Amino acid sequence: MATETTVSPITLTPTAAAEVQKYMEEQGAAEEAGLRVGVLPGGCSGFQYGLNIEDEAAEDDMVLESSGVRLFVDPFSLQYLGGVEIDYVSTFQGSGFTFNNPNASGGCGCGSSFTA
Repeated sequence: MATETTVSPITLTPTAAAEVQKYMEEQGAAEEAGLRVGVLPGGCSGFQYGLNIEDEAAEDDMVLESSGVRLFVDPFSLQYLGGVEIDYVSTFQGSGFTFNNPNASGGCGCGSSFTA
């Protein structure tokens, strides 16, 4: 059974939350759907972030809320995501989600992988 909490160790900026909500509406996501925030082994620095819209939380997920968006986080990922801020930025090179992770001890130029 997924565990729900009211205090989220992960923060979505209002801009990121608006992008997630817009995408979920465009995809016709169910009301209980949420954003899976994960950490996966891989990337050039050891770990990489993953974001995905899912219809419901998995049994062992922590269900969090930030800026009006439900977040689904598995126990493995949660240990690396405390204090993370997820933003959405647009630049001349493109647009996308960025992660500000105070737990990362290193990273790489791509911005999507980190060392813990």
